[in-house]
Amino acid sequence: MASDIQKLIGLHPSSSDLVAHVSALAEKASIPEATTPEVKSYSDAVYFNYYALGVSLLFKPINGYVPKTGLKLEELQAKALVLDGVDIYNAPPPKAGINASRTTKSLYTSYPLLPTTLNLATVEGKNRPESFAVTPQTTGKDFVSAFGEPNRKGGGVGPSSGSIGIWCEWTKDGVMVEFGGEESRGPQAWERGKDAVWKIMSIFAQKAD
Repeated sequence: MASDIQKLIGLHPSSSDLVAHVSALAEKASIPEATTPEVKSYSDAVYFNYYALGVSLLFKPINGYVPKTGLKLEELQAKALVLDGVDIYNAPPPKAGINASRTTKSLYTSYPLLPTTLNLATVEGKNRPESFAVTPQTTGKDFVSAFGEPNRKGGGVGPSSGSIGIWCEWTKDGVMVEFGGEESRGPQAWERGKDAVWKIMSIFAQKAD
């Protein structure tokens, strides 16, 4: 299923399922030419950035492959790369009364396949839903209600105009979320964070404690 992004982890760039997912995004966004990514290659990671589709794919090299910096798409050894992480972007309009000039403009548009459903891991002793639908309006409170308290969290410190947004990671689920908006920054960010809408959602392989 095109919307099941968690199942793409571990696939090669040329995998039919991965190619189909990107094509589904371009079709939904009505931008057929957007299936060609901007490639950024490094010795330990290769990024496929699809700005118009609101998604970035992180591939890690395997089998001793060491990509050179600055390679083009056709110069990569696709079979020696596997998908290690996915960043999905959400760019909701600023809330009424918020100064638009203070909001940071992202190169990425919103991921077109929203809502998207995430599958949650089974955690012994905890009653959790099997899945969770993420919409463009999903807040910190919504994530915590479904996932529980995060394994790791950070951000939200410093002056409101110059700090990073608060973020939460649920390691067993393979999900990290950075929140946006005025509620996610500044000294009181964690008090206000329950109302902050997600900005970037990172998907990676589920991990044990």
